[in-house]
Amino acid sequence: MKTVAMIGFGVMGQAMGQKIQGAGFGLRVFDVDPKALEQAKTIGAQTTASPKDAASGADVIVLFLPNPTIVAECVAGDNGVLKAARTGAVIVDMSTVAPEGTKRMAELAAGQGVSYLDAPVLGRPSAVGRWALPVGGDSEAIELCRDVLELVAAKIIPVGTSGSGNVIKLLNQMMFNAINAMTAEMMAVSERMGVSRKLLYETIVSSQAGTVSNLFVELGRNVANETYENPAFSVKLLCKDLDLAVGMADAAGAPPLLGRLIQSINAMALTQGYGSQDTSVMWKALMSLWSKTANFLPGPAAT
Repeated sequence: MKTVAMIGFGVMGQAMGQKIQGAGFGLRVFDVDPKALEQAKTIGAQTTASPKDAASGADVIVLFLPNPTIVAECVAGDNGVLKAARTGAVIVDMSTVAPEGTKRMAELAAGQGVSYLDAPVLGRPSAVGRWALPVGGDSEAIELCRDVLELVAAKIIPVGTSGSGNVIKLLNQMMFNAINAMTAEMMAVSERMGVSRKLLYETIVSSQAGTVSNLFVELGRNVANETYENPAFSVKLLCKDLDLAVGMADAAGAPPLLGRLIQSINAMALTQGYGSQDTSVMWKALMSLWSKTANFLPGPAAT
């Protein structure tokens, strides 16, 4: 029986963990949050005290971690997975991180006979089983863990060398940010104009217009119903992803204009205390800005 170690058992990790456990694989879990470990126990997973302990004896080591610094610590730190990963094991980093960091981790892993793939998720937690995974890294390593990845993904897409999966994910997150920011702005303007946000949402969704994306349907529903807790994706993670994407583009000599503008909107929502809430809450940050700067904003254009 194949053993899978999972480092990070948050919303995405739990979605995947249930699939792994249900398929009969052995599942070993590490997370810094005791509540996450308790959740792992409820599905029958074995919990561990460190990434090193989780990786010991595992065939596939899955990472679901919040940022590049934590990924580096969990992979190469004193209690990281490389301290215990067996020769021939495959690390699958499903975190959203920068491609350069992934390349460094892959080099360290290769030095110990361990394969390293970046396979960030395109899809929401509720769509587990239908995710798309752009995978960067060695094709033979992909085949070694394909049976695990197929539990959660409808599409496993080899996209090139190490870090390539992260490039695609960060570009996708730039688009996510653009849709999120425009949804926030239109909802805030609707509120100021005295048109019900719920009416705006229902009218647009019912129109079958080309502007209606799955993401807008989800975001708009949250705004209409005022449901921002227990986020599918939080403001602080949205900010982190766009910051990584803008940094990646800058390093490539392609500084993004729209991305930088959205960064300022994201930062405003974060400083107003919305970090732990769903990204759909960001229209409130714009409303707050307008209320504080009403005397400084320009009036309607002359006709």
